[in-house]
Amino acid sequence: MAPELPENVLAAAAAAASSERAYVTFLAGNGDYVKGVAGLAKGLRKVATAYPLVVAVLPDVPVEHREILKAQGCIIREIEPIYPPENQIQFAMAYYVINYSKLRIWNFVEYKKMIYLDGDIQVFDNIDHLFDNPDGHFYAVMDCFCEKTWSHSPQYSIGYCQQCPDRVTWPPASGPPPPLYFNAGMFVFQPSHHTYHSLLHTLRITPPTPFAEQDFLNMFFHNIYKPIPPTYNLVLAMLWRHPENVENDVDKVKVVHYCAAGSKPWRYTGKEANMDRDDIKKLVAKWWDIYNDTSLDLKSANDVVEEEDQANTVPKLTILSSMPEPNISHVPAPSAA
Repeated sequence: MAPELPENVLAAAAAAASSERAYVTFLAGNGDYVKGVAGLAKGLRKVATAYPLVVAVLPDVPVEHREILKAQGCIIREIEPIYPPENQIQFAMAYYVINYSKLRIWNFVEYKKMIYLDGDIQVFDNIDHLFDNPDGHFYAVMDCFCEKTWSHSPQYSIGYCQQCPDRVTWPPASGPPPPLYFNAGMFVFQPSHHTYHSLLHTLRITPPTPFAEQDFLNMFFHNIYKPIPPTYNLVLAMLWRHPENVENDVDKVKVVHYCAAGSKPWRYTGKEANMDRDDIKKLVAKWWDIYNDTSLDLKSANDVVEEEDQANTVPKLTILSSMPEPNISHVPAPSAA
């Protein structure tokens, strides 16, 4: 007869199963972003988060990628894609359109509060305290308008950026200054059936814009948006556009968003613009240090027992597989088209 599972394994399983808080990310397709999500799971483990990582996956994510993430303790939730009306899609940048599917996470109402993180983000310091921010607000980091990806915008043409509003002031002739605008790669939110259905309804009647779901979320939540410091979502362009707004030492940054062209650590060559900088190389190396650290891999119950000199006494189970299935009532997800 196999002995009972170690208490630390059971405690971790119970905590994850009963948590009313969670981190969440999004994964689509069979590409290499699974490396980013696996690295994120390990990064959260390294900083000793108290909460699980949920991965919202589209149906086209292959089984082998799902298994990789399950082995890292991720909770897999399959979602259906969301597309804006077909006659409007051409107004959004094509590679951002699939990100409208992120709206499904507002339907994850088994959690009272969640922190969303893109798959090309790494967490280098514990940020669990953000869950304690007052309810009723949408928390995220302000974006920067200085890169050419913003060339379609009046902010870029004027030279105005909310990161340094005094450098180039907004001209009165252009009307009131634009509202604060956040980067949607990281945000703190509260799942809600009401908000979920309101998001889908509003999407049906809102023409897409170049930054797709990021523009849409900024429009939808502008009345309750509360900025948080850049250290919680360091968009790499800040390093060369607004170094005065960044921690003096990149080692002090809590969350890094590898969203600049050429910056994905698992694709990094250093050949793209700004990618040969020492601070970029350092941040890429930090990501790889976590990804390659086998001590951060989720230990199975069997591994824990072996470490206690009780080898081969219990079957191999991940913490995730030892948890009971949550009793979740799902609401059918209508198409946004």
